[in-house]
Amino acid sequence: MTSAPVEANPYQDLYIYYLSGRFRPGRGFEPDHYIGSWEEGEFSFLFFTRPNMALVEATVDRLAGLELLDHYHMTYDQWQGSDIVPCRIGRFTISPPWFAADKNNADTTIILDPGVVFGTGTHPTTRDCLEALQLAFEDLSIRRALDLGTGTGLLALAAARMGCPKVLAADLTLLAARTALRNVRLNRLSERILVAQGDAEKFMDFTSDLVVSNIHYDVMKNLIRTSGFLKKKRFILSGLMRSEAARIESTLAELPVEIIRRWDQNGIWHTFYGASH
Repeated sequence: MTSAPVEANPYQDLYIYYLSGRFRPGRGFEPDHYIGSWEEGEFSFLFFTRPNMALVEATVDRLAGLELLDHYHMTYDQWQGSDIVPCRIGRFTISPPWFAADKNNADTTIILDPGVVFGTGTHPTTRDCLEALQLAFEDLSIRRALDLGTGTGLLALAAARMGCPKVLAADLTLLAARTALRNVRLNRLSERILVAQGDAEKFMDFTSDLVVSNIHYDVMKNLIRTSGFLKKKRFILSGLMRSEAARIESTLAELPVEIIRRWDQNGIWHTFYGASH
């Protein structure tokens, strides 16, 4: 399904600068056409909507421990891997803000501006998490939910749209947290969703009925070992490849929890929905 855009996609072109080292320029770094930065281990990616090589080179020279390794120019759709257009997933229509939203069905419409963060709803694990969320809300009344590794905030937004009055959405990456906050505001759900930036493990002790975590295995293996995990009535764990899912399932078998349903997408991506005893 597609509908006519009501405004231009603000990310037509992306100019990406690949750095060795962690990019920490300080709070005052807000040049024109700058989207933000993303860290992967000891490497950083800077995103602009216009070329800005001179500024990047000057900033790299000014900050210790940085080296410009490469730079790229690509379209926004190339970065995201597909066209960003409205799509239907389960009960929800997920639409970027540059397309007209159906105001008559606000409860089933999620406006999502992914920026340069992944999480548009098209990935198999995101779809499975949305289906698992639906099951969780059918099983019990969920008054508080945690979305750890929130990315664009899509799963937190879906939980709020399903009726959860208090959702905490957290991500370690500042750019992701800022993107999620923008989407919360676009959907006018600020009274229901709080966005935080920080380590997922630090939020596990927050009181909630449900925890959703579509996150890296290296983080998840620690999350399910926390005392806070066992205090959640329901859990959704996703983003796991086959061998990782097997290790998570083995750990869960040692805990007082039950796997209610699991999803296996072509033997690659795995999702668990379960309950604590």
